[in-house]
Formats: sequence, C-alpha cells, structure tokens
Amino acid sequence: MSLSAKQPKPKTFRNPACRASFIPQRLGQAVCSPKCALATLEVQKAKEKKSLDLAGRRDIKERKEALKTRADHAKEAQTVMNRYVRLRDAHLGCISCNKPASWGGQWHCSHFRSVGAAAHLRFNLWNMNKSCSQCNAHLSGNIMVYRPRLVEKIGAEKVEWLECNHDLVRHEIPYLKRLKAVFTKKAKLLEARIQCNAA
Repeated sequence: MSLSAKQPKPKTFRNPACRASFIPQRLGQAVCSPKCALATLEVQKAKEKKSLDLAGRRDIKERKEALKTRADHAKEAQTVMNRYVRLRDAHLGCISCNKPASWGGQWHCSHFRSVGAAAHLRFNLWNMNKSCSQCNAHLSGNIMVYRPRLVEKIGAEKVEWLECNHDLVRHEIPYLKRLKAVFTKKAKLLEARIQCNAA
C-alpha cells in the first residue's frame, strides 16, 4: 500500500462546544462541521474581547495611577498604615481612655502628634496607636491621658523624642508607594495570625 493511500488518523477537536472525533477531509481541517467552526469563532471572539477588556482596564488603572498627586499617595499610605496599627494593637485597649479591646465600637488609629502639627511623623509607628473613636474623633486624641499611657507603652525617652522632633521631611511618591506595599503585606500577615490564634 502506498503512502498516499493511507487513511488519515482521526482527530479530536478540543472545543467546549464540540469534542467529537472526526477524520479530516482536507489538509488543515480543524473542525468537524460548519456549526463547530462557528462555535470556535465565537470562543475566539470571546477570548479576544476578554483580552481587550483586560488591556483596557489595565490602561485605565495606569492612567489613574499617573494622575495621582503626592497627597493622593500619602492618603493611601496612611490608610494602610492605620489598618496595620489597629491590627498591631488589636489586643490592647484605647491608648487614651483604656477602653477594653472587647469594646464594640469603632477603633481608629490616633496620632500622638497630629498630622497637621507634625506631618513628618505621620508614618512613625511610635506616634501611631489604637484609639476609640470617641477619644480620637471627639476629644482630638484625648492627649492629657494619651501621653502618660504612651509613656507606659513605649517609654519616656521615645515620647520625649516625638515631642522634640521638628525635622523637615518630605515624603516623596516612591517612598509612599513602597510604604503602602510593605505595610499592606504586614497587615495581611498580622490579620492571618490573629485569625489563626482565634480559631
């Protein structure tokens, strides 16, 4: 028997619409029927549309990122840092009034020296502590009782350093992005550890 007389091997078309085995009738045939060809075309179109949608969303995200100001990046970094501090101090009560950790209200991250008064210390972890919403939002941190409790927590030397620090620091965008990325990871690890201990 000559090579030309050999029957072609059956092919299996791997498509969600059709998985039938068939013998190709012509060179390069990849589908068993016109219906199957249309189904393949629809699948390809859907994939291309998904790919374009992803590229479009990525492009929009990149454009939005490029339009962000230093203040926008600082706000995002602050949000992440605040979350980290609340998780770090989850087992503690309010830094000011000593409300217990079991208190059912909202917890904030309170700055000993406010962001308005000492923007250069806004990301300093000694300066950031868990506080109840009442002390932080309604009593401006409740500083009269905040200070002695902060001394108990981190020591008088560190508190005095915070009070005397008047450095001029400008947080640039690359630093703010790095801060956000690092403390996002740290917060996730802390959250996982807290959930693991609670289980």
